[in-house]
Amino acid sequence: MKIILASTSLYRRQLLERFRLPFDTARPETDETARPGEHPPALAERLAQEKALAVADGHPDALIIGSDQVAHAGDDIFGKPGTVDRAVAQLQRMSGREVVFHTAVALLNSRTGHIQCEGVPTRVRFRTLTDSEIRRYVDTEMPLDCAGSAKSEGLGISLLEALSGDDPTALIGLPLIALARMLRAEGVQVP
Repeated sequence: MKIILASTSLYRRQLLERFRLPFDTARPETDETARPGEHPPALAERLAQEKALAVADGHPDALIIGSDQVAHAGDDIFGKPGTVDRAVAQLQRMSGREVVFHTAVALLNSRTGHIQCEGVPTRVRFRTLTDSEIRRYVDTEMPLDCAGSAKSEGLGISLLEALSGDDPTALIGLPLIALARMLRAEGVQVP
């Protein structure tokens, strides 16, 4: 079966390449708006599944991977900032706080309709940041397309005091440990 990554994210594509399996990508058209009362982990898991389902019609005989990440402190959600000003504001709000990056991955077998989904939380404790540190970081790395405005795989690691989680790739955007387990359950040899 073909493997399809339902994402145009460069970060997710680079992570999936680690498996050395051939795959294609497809852009999922999904509304990422949270539903009233929807908690961040449930939002990430729903969106991961919806992204996989969104491309299923075009790939009727494939294993389709959907993923989504929601960064939050309590119910305070930090999405992709999109602009420098919003990135600076997000990092100011996260300064000195623990933020959970809940990354969900879904694997849909479009032939059978079977879907697996798992959420992987990563707890990130930001150190107390000065405005000049935040501005320097944002101007240098331009993390405008990352939930929470920080790239732990780059210079953003310098903003942190600690992080903890079961899968270091989850924080980057695609939990490969969970995904490998899901692919094996579908008969894909990894490695």
